[in-house]
Amino acid sequence: MRVVLAEDLYLLRDGMVLLLQSHGFEIVAAVDTGPTLLAALLEHRPDVAVVDVRLPPSFTDEGLQAALAARREVPGLPVLVLSQHVEQLYARELLADGTGAVGYLLKDRVFNADQFIDAVRRVASGGTVMDPSVIAKLVARPTPQTGTLTPREREVLTLMAEGRSNAAIAKQLFLSESAVNKHIASIFGKLNLPVSDDDNRRVLAVLAHLQGAAKNPDA
Repeated sequence: MRVVLAEDLYLLRDGMVLLLQSHGFEIVAAVDTGPTLLAALLEHRPDVAVVDVRLPPSFTDEGLQAALAARREVPGLPVLVLSQHVEQLYARELLADGTGAVGYLLKDRVFNADQFIDAVRRVASGGTVMDPSVIAKLVARPTPQTGTLTPREREVLTLMAEGRSNAAIAKQLFLSESAVNKHIASIFGKLNLPVSDDDNRRVLAVLAHLQGAAKNPDA
């Protein structure tokens, strides 16, 4: 699996290169600025890009904007964005085109090798991965609909919004898959969302609802 990596801190960049290579990934480019990232993405069209949000020269959201620009040229290009802090705006921008194959993780997750590699693979396969901290902030804002969810349904909603499959949710919560299916059907009914068997569409629908609630907390 071919990877373009963008990180301006040499030690972290080198560490991620070694980590990804040890798990069978091929690093086709490792860059440290927004412009070189965009050029590398358009040249190599990798299976997945792992991108730091803040890159030179501006150290604002240069990495994110370069990745979004590349996705406009190469629709569906898988991108996993890394950020030092939780910024819901970054998640909204990533999800805006509704095509999936995107992820947003805090940089701390890189130090959990299994979690990081799992996220890279899920994004590369077209999935959507959201950092648990982002989801926790969104779910924590009560709305008339989310207020009707049971504690177990909120647990399922959180894991579903992170991009977990029914099987993974069942395993983590020690439930049967049929029980998870029933919880999900109840959640979608309470949130007035269309039921879908497509994991990625399901995640996008839930996140769109939660993000809308976050932007309109009095709705």
